[in-house]
Amino acid sequence: MSQPVLICRPGERGEALAAALRERGESVESLNVMQLEALPETPEMRRIWLDIDQYHKIIVISPFAATCLSEALDRFWPQLPIGIDYYSVGSATAATLYDQLGVRVHVPAPSAGEDTSEALLALASLQQLGHQRILLVAGEGGRPLLAETLAERGAQVTRVAVYRRTFHPLEPALQTRLCSGNYRALIVTSSELLEHLAKWCNQAALNQPLIVSSRRLATLAGILGFCDLKVASGATPAALIAALETCDPQGADVDQGTY
Repeated sequence: MSQPVLICRPGERGEALAAALRERGESVESLNVMQLEALPETPEMRRIWLDIDQYHKIIVISPFAATCLSEALDRFWPQLPIGIDYYSVGSATAATLYDQLGVRVHVPAPSAGEDTSEALLALASLQQLGHQRILLVAGEGGRPLLAETLAERGAQVTRVAVYRRTFHPLEPALQTRLCSGNYRALIVTSSELLEHLAKWCNQAALNQPLIVSSRRLATLAGILGFCDLKVASGATPAALIAALETCDPQGADVDQGTY
């Protein structure tokens, strides 16, 4: 049997990636080390949802954040207010917003080459933001780049965390798989997940192909000691599979490098 592709993506997005890989004949194993959990609604969150029509722009960070926002707006706004511009870092988040709320979403230009906060911030409509109110819908933690840059450009920024990430140790069998380097490639699309997984990676794992979804993640991976980096053009299954196709079918030589 061919070596499996290890994927590290929670929820429906992980299932979609696994299905796309299997359709191409790949063996897949999921490293279920992170779960996404919606946060209980607080009085502050409720005030934000009730005042949603006061925002000029809403930026949604992830598909799960998009689902949480959609569920909240369904409760408080039977008909969405008009005049709000919606933004997302990636196409999967944009698709979730369109499917669940029916709104058009601004995303980074294809010429940016990848879906990142930096690419989103390059959009012309996010350059001059004086007197504009912007809502960031995200999970707990995460990078402050978007909020800080938008504020520097004149926006009044409100950030609401709608979910949390919970991390778990690898199952023993998957720890063995990872430490042995007996897999074709590892796919990771989140810095938090990459740092979490690095705890179980010895030199054999660090020598195996690692597919990441941005140059920023590749930089982090290099700092963590990963040696064989493939940077996909984004976090979609198509982009990740295209990067996988540049890997050796049998993975890297697990004996290369030094211990």
